[in-house]
Amino acid sequence: MNRVQRIIPFLLVLLFLVPSVGLGEEEEIFWEEELFSEDVLVPVVEVEQAGIGLDPGRFADRATEPDGSVLITVSATGDFTIGGDSRKKADIFADELKRQGGDIHFTMRNIRDILLSDDLTIVNFEGTLTDSTYVPASKKNNQFLFSAPPSYVEMLSQNGVEAVALENNHVMDHGEQALEDTKNALRGAGIVYSNSTETGVYEVRGVQIAMLTYLCIDRYEQLWDKVPEDIRKAKETYPIVIVSFHWGNEKDYAPTSNQIRMGRLAVDSGADLVLGHHSHRINPIEQYKGVYICYSLGNFCFSGNKKPDDMTSFVFQTRFRVRETGDGKTVSNEGFRIIPIRISSRTDRNDFIPTPLTKATAIDSVLTTLKANGRKLEYAVETYPLEW
Repeated sequence: MNRVQRIIPFLLVLLFLVPSVGLGEEEEIFWEEELFSEDVLVPVVEVEQAGIGLDPGRFADRATEPDGSVLITVSATGDFTIGGDSRKKADIFADELKRQGGDIHFTMRNIRDILLSDDLTIVNFEGTLTDSTYVPASKKNNQFLFSAPPSYVEMLSQNGVEAVALENNHVMDHGEQALEDTKNALRGAGIVYSNSTETGVYEVRGVQIAMLTYLCIDRYEQLWDKVPEDIRKAKETYPIVIVSFHWGNEKDYAPTSNQIRMGRLAVDSGADLVLGHHSHRINPIEQYKGVYICYSLGNFCFSGNKKPDDMTSFVFQTRFRVRETGDGKTVSNEGFRIIPIRISSRTDRNDFIPTPLTKATAIDSVLTTLKANGRKLEYAVETYPLEW
C-alpha cells in the first residue's frame, strides 16, 4: 500500500468528524435547554445571520389581487432601544454585541424573515443614533439615556424595518444635534421617520402610506386640536394614515382614559390604524369603527434592562385592501393577527433578540393577559388571531 492509499481512509474519517468548512465555533447551531424555562426554547445562535441582503420579494407575493385590488400587510412593534448610556461604565448592549462576535444584526436574527415578508414594518425607535456624549441639563438626572453609533441604523434597514416612530421621551437624550444626527442616519439608510411636525410617507406598489407620531405624556391639552387637524390634512392626500402615540403609564397593562379618548379621536379624524407605546407592557386592542387601536405594543428590542420584569410582547400585523374607484383609492380593513414573542431568546438574561414564542402555554399567557385587561374597554376585540 502506497502513501496516498494509507492517507485516504484517514481523510475520510476527518471528513465526517470535522464541521463544515466556514462554520466558526460561534456560528454552529446548538440548543441550551437548561438555560430556558418551559415556556420557550429557541436557538442561542444560528449558522447564518438570516441571509443579510436577500431579496424581500422571496418571502411574499407582491402581485396585485385577482380583482385588481392591492393587499398591503403592515407589521408594528413596540420599543426598539439599542446602545448604551455614555454616562455609565457598564454597557450591557456592548457586552452582548461582543458575545455575538460584533455582528450588529444579531438582534433581528429570529424575527427578520417575518419582517421581510410584509410590505411595511414600523417600530418605535426610542433613543438616538449619534456619537455625541453631550447631556442636556434637563436630562442629567434621568435614570436612562440612550445612544448608539449611527452605523447601527443597519439593524433596521437590513432586517425589514422600513419606518420608525420618532417622537418619545428619549429622542432628546443628547440634545437637538443628536436628534438631527439620528434623522440623518435614518434618511441615509432609507428609513422613513415621523413625528408631530414631520409626516413620514412610505410608498408600496403605488399606494402611499402616511405616518404621524406624537408624544402625549403631559401634552394632551396641546394635542386635542392638533392631532385631528393633522390627520384630516394627511387623509386628504394619502389613502392610508397610521398614527403612533407615545403615551400611558410605565408598567401599566391597560390604557388610561386620556389614551382611550385620544385613540378614538384619531379614528374619528380619519386614522386607519393607531399604534401605542411607552408602558413597556402589552395592552389590549380595540376595534373602534372598524379601525384597530393598539394601546401598547410593549417592548421589542430593548437594551434598557438586563432582565425586565416582563419579557413577553407581540408583533401586530394587519392588512389593508386598496381599490381604485372613480373617486380615487378606497381602503378596507382585512383583519389582523398577532405574533407573540419574547424580547429575548434566553430566559436567564435579556440578549435583545426578539423571538417568536412556540410553546402553547406561553402563547396562551399572552392572549389571556390581553383579554383580561380589555374587559373594561367598550370596543375590545373578542379574539386575538394567531393566523390570517
